[in-house]
Amino acid sequence: MSAPGAALLTRSPSSGGGRGLAAQLLLAVVSGGYAVGAALGWGSEELAEVMGDFGLSAAGLLAAVSCYHYARTIDRRERPAWLMFAFSSLMGALGNAIWGWYEVVLDQDVPEPSLADFTFLCFAPPAIVGLLVLAKRPVTRAGWVCLGLDSWLIGGSLLTLSWSLALANAARTAQSGATGSVPRTALSLAYPLLDIALVSMVLVLHFRRSANNRSAVNTAIAALALTVLSDALFTSPLLNTTYRSGEILDAGWFAGSLLLAYAPWGALRADPDGRAAPPRVERPHSRPITGSLPALTPYLAAAVCTLGILYNVVDGRKVDRMVVFTGCTVVLALVIRQGIMLLDNIALTQELAQKENHFRSLVQGSSDVIMIAAPTGTLRYVSPAAAGVYGRDAEELVGTELAALIHPDDLGRVVHEVRRFLAAPPAEEPTTRIECRFQSGGGEWLNVESTVNRHQGGLILNSRDVTERVRLQAQLQHSAEHDPLTDLPNRALFTRRVRQALTGRRAGDHSTAVLFIDLDGFKAVNDTIGHQAGDELLVEAARRLQEAVRAGDTAARLGGDEFAALITGDGSRDRSAREYQVHEIAERLRTTLSRPYRIAGGDVRVAASIGVAFADSGITPSDLMRNADLAMYRAKAGGKDRVELYDPRMQAAATARKAEPGGRPRTALQEGEFVLLHQPVVSLEGGEVTAVAAQPRWRSAQGILFTPAEFLRVAEHGEGGPSRQDAARAAEPGRWLLEEALEQAAERLRAGHEVPVAVRMTAQRLLDRSLPSGSVEALLNGLGLPSGSLVLEISASDPRVPFDDLERRLTALHRLGVRIALDGFGSGYAAISALRRLPVDLLKLDRGLVEGLVESARLRKITAGLLRIANDLGMQSVAEGVDLPEQVLALRAMGCTHGQGMAFSGPLDEYRLRRTLVRGTFPVPGGSALPALAGGASGGSMVLRRGSNNETPVPPA
Repeated sequence: MSAPGAALLTRSPSSGGGRGLAAQLLLAVVSGGYAVGAALGWGSEELAEVMGDFGLSAAGLLAAVSCYHYARTIDRRERPAWLMFAFSSLMGALGNAIWGWYEVVLDQDVPEPSLADFTFLCFAPPAIVGLLVLAKRPVTRAGWVCLGLDSWLIGGSLLTLSWSLALANAARTAQSGATGSVPRTALSLAYPLLDIALVSMVLVLHFRRSANNRSAVNTAIAALALTVLSDALFTSPLLNTTYRSGEILDAGWFAGSLLLAYAPWGALRADPDGRAAPPRVERPHSRPITGSLPALTPYLAAAVCTLGILYNVVDGRKVDRMVVFTGCTVVLALVIRQGIMLLDNIALTQELAQKENHFRSLVQGSSDVIMIAAPTGTLRYVSPAAAGVYGRDAEELVGTELAALIHPDDLGRVVHEVRRFLAAPPAEEPTTRIECRFQSGGGEWLNVESTVNRHQGGLILNSRDVTERVRLQAQLQHSAEHDPLTDLPNRALFTRRVRQALTGRRAGDHSTAVLFIDLDGFKAVNDTIGHQAGDELLVEAARRLQEAVRAGDTAARLGGDEFAALITGDGSRDRSAREYQVHEIAERLRTTLSRPYRIAGGDVRVAASIGVAFADSGITPSDLMRNADLAMYRAKAGGKDRVELYDPRMQAAATARKAEPGGRPRTALQEGEFVLLHQPVVSLEGGEVTAVAAQPRWRSAQGILFTPAEFLRVAEHGEGGPSRQDAARAAEPGRWLLEEALEQAAERLRAGHEVPVAVRMTAQRLLDRSLPSGSVEALLNGLGLPSGSLVLEISASDPRVPFDDLERRLTALHRLGVRIALDGFGSGYAAISALRRLPVDLLKLDRGLVEGLVESARLRKITAGLLRIANDLGMQSVAEGVDLPEQVLALRAMGCTHGQGMAFSGPLDEYRLRRTLVRGTFPVPGGSALPALAGGASGGSMVLRRGSNNETPVPPA
């Protein structure tokens, strides 16, 4: 882990740290005061005996109470160890109390042996058991054997050295049989032997201690080591005969007891809640000497054993049989341990080689490129897959700086992300993903996605080439924001750029203007020459418009023969000057667009009507575009082929015109002027009718059927948001459409026609509070419709719709059995996010993708890519506006599953729909074109719109 990462894991200072420091200072002061008093003889012999006996007893009792209290507060496997430490300290305290009873209370010498000796002997065994509990337990049988051998190596070596130095004389004294010397000699031997065992366990635990509660364990080990050192000095021949209570030697026992009493409080300081602190994260720096001590332990023990033997030889004495026996067992234990370790190393080497071969096969056989970068950024390893992915040999890349292979524009972002990743704690962020451009062997820049992991201070990068995916995403994004015929920005992108111009750094620039352009006479071109010629004219008009606007301006196609231009301002505050400048640009555009077009071998003439609106203070994007639209209609109504600037009186006139017939749309629903038609959705494979799409119509007083899109659009798609009155006006037709469609579906079901009905509903309307919660579910249950009878066609391109709410609502309906269709796919900028998050079953291709599909190779590639996405996601696809047999053949070849349009049938009333469902299928064009089947609606004529390039009608004056 890097230094910043380790710093993030460091606990913040708290009041517990101050209390711990105070406790340490108090411990040092009390221990130092006792040592100074002992060194000065306490001022009197009586006080020295009291402090040497009852002082040690009090310290031992304090340690026992502290360890016992800590053992009750923890709930883990270390509890028996601390209970053993408490019992060991209690035995030491009891022994010192008995010793003081003889010396201080009875004022007589302590007999040898006495009850105090037996309690002192009970000090070491519980401590040894506690150390064994704290030791890290081996996981294999060989590990247990090595643990026992290590303990004997240390203990046997110390026993050899101690026997050579002092214990041999005590043993010979015992063998001499002197009266009263056997118990005393046994005690003199028991003390050092238990100390040797305790020292052995201390040393073994030092190398095998558990990582849990390390602070308390280390403090306990230090306390026991200090006690054992004092015991060793006490049993040595130099001090044993001259020892008296209260001397400086007691300071070692006193400090050891206080240190053991402090050990649990050190653990509580590390974790104020009384729980064990988590394992500390170590920095990965190398400590070769400390790390080698466990491996050197057997040899150090053998060296100590050799010193014991050499002591006897150099002294000229005969080598004691005990020394020889112990030394031989130590050597034998060393040989056995080395044999076990040798076998273990062989097994580990074989396992390591097997795993290395396994992982080498995985790495070399992976299609992803795996690279290891050193902390300096140099590549140390590159997998062979680099030749196929990057076009460069792995050996060529090894030793190369990673930064030299990344695109300069992406390098800063990549370096920032790598530094942030290395600074983050590994437990919280083990990996990260980085996408950048990587230079291939041919000099091209490939889009590469890499999964990055830490590795010994450097990085492991698992990289894959995602160039095709990035290109497809860019193509889809471009298609969602641009008109498929002219490749100009569409309405969604144009609206967003207008919003940016009004809310960005140019927000206060009132010289920004929007131009709405309509081609006069374009409908006649369509009717006389044909739609293909009309498309060619639109492409040429778009090219002229793009060339005529300035570099910083935006030209767009809004639909049909409507174009628009965003003219960014220059910051001028002179209204007349900016009006003159924009009017001059608009006149240049009108002149350019009105020049003859060379179409189908002849000249075709159309004119341009242009409306201009300026970005006045506080205007919204929707109001600005509405003003330009009104100005354009005024230009058409004023004789066409002219430029009109917006005047506020235009809005007042438009409002007056709307108010006159306004009661008709509001009362149309109550008066029963709405009717519901259905257009069959046909399988492109066999011609079966798989669903019907509900389409509302408004019957005028003259008996002509019109779509209610005009007044619904005002309420549902206005940029500024609908008013409450408009929203209420649009909510009733929306509810009527859903209820009427489901009621007619239920009637058809009772008549034996089980076919799903598709109802188009905007995402904003689905989430509208005016639509009662659970209304769709209530309708389905009340009408007794089976699961799958309803298909909701949702458009997710409205940026005002909260996506999280839409996802939750659609998921609930999807669980009910309602199928979800993504309407207008290929035209909305939010289609990719909708595919990723919404439970979509069907993709409904926008009409604009189908028109011109046969003639435009570019449009075929875009449509084929979208259909490939649908098939890869396991979704069905429905193409809207399939009017020609050639379009059916092209869509079926691309993988489209269903079609809807005049190639099969137009919208039908209920009577003709049921006749169609009885027949069940439509002829699907095969090798030759078949005539389109068009159904009509009863009760009046129906105005149908073929294609998306009809001329914009002139509103009534």
